[in-house]
Amino acid sequence: QVQLVESGGGSVQAGGSLRLSCAASAYTYSRYCMGWFRQAPGKEREGVAAIYSDDGSTYYADSVKGRFTISQDNAANTLYLQMNSLKPEDTAMYYCAARLCFNLYVFAGTWSSAGRYNVWGQGTRVTVAK
Repeated sequence: QVQLVESGGGSVQAGGSLRLSCAASAYTYSRYCMGWFRQAPGKEREGVAAIYSDDGSTYYADSVKGRFTISQDNAANTLYLQMNSLKPEDTAMYYCAARLCFNLYVFAGTWSSAGRYNVWGQGTRVTVAK
């Protein structure tokens, strides 16, 4: 069973940057796909970005396209989320998540569905001040 531990959250001013990390144990690169989600107070958890393990295809929410970049270091079993040009509306608890995946087309259509992921980290808080 994969275990995930996020780090890198913090408080920044609007326009600033943060890089989140998600360390995975017992990481099976070829079959686990990874995603970043966030949840602001009083809101539903939403998909931010995801990566398909087999070919590295990446997916982003419209709200973060051009500002956030998801990547993974397979040797280090670590997933990253580089967040630039942060906005106050990016304030949330950020979670990394993993799911088994075998089909790119299925993943492409469901990457942002939290219910499809069966392994979650504990979350790391990001606060962006105006």
